[in-house]
Amino acid sequence: MSGDAAPEDRPAPSIEVRRGTPTVDELAALIAVVSEAYAAEASSATAPEETRPSAWARSARGLRRPLDRGAGWAGFAG
Repeated sequence: MSGDAAPEDRPAPSIEVRRGTPTVDELAALIAVVSEAYAAEASSATAPEETRPSAWARSARGLRRPLDRGAGWAGFAG
């Protein structure tokens, strides 16, 4: 979900009370507190900065492959 949708396009939030019988004032207070906490968290949320590889990592080559010590090495007389 993106934050670009108009308020009319978003579904209305719903609250389901599973226990007890809260009053209208208690529900309004709950909605106000949760909405404020969400707004505070959303305003302070930042995307992580993109990390670029260091010059050392960019210039480093991969390790060499292991030597093949097959039949070719056995025939070397030097």
